[in-house]
Amino acid sequence: MANYKELVEFIAKHLVMNPDSVSVESNEDEQGEVKVMIRVAHDDIGRIIGKRGATINAIRLLAKASAVKAGEKVNVDIFEE
Repeated sequence: MANYKELVEFIAKHLVMNPDSVSVESNEDEQGEVKVMIRVAHDDIGRIIGKRGATINAIRLLAKASAVKAGEKVNVDIFEE
């Protein structure tokens, strides 16, 4: 299995103003789908989401594209407090 956590963490840290506050968690559910959760500082949520969700959708697309060859499913979401 590819390390989707590292991929998403790399992208997120380069998008935000506070890269030290970025944390990414990854786990696999019963159906074999990998769920990746991004947690960022409150001030950086807008940077991760982007206009009309364009940035988070691009991150999701990259994660899903990297999973295609391995035949895996990946879901990326933002953890909001």
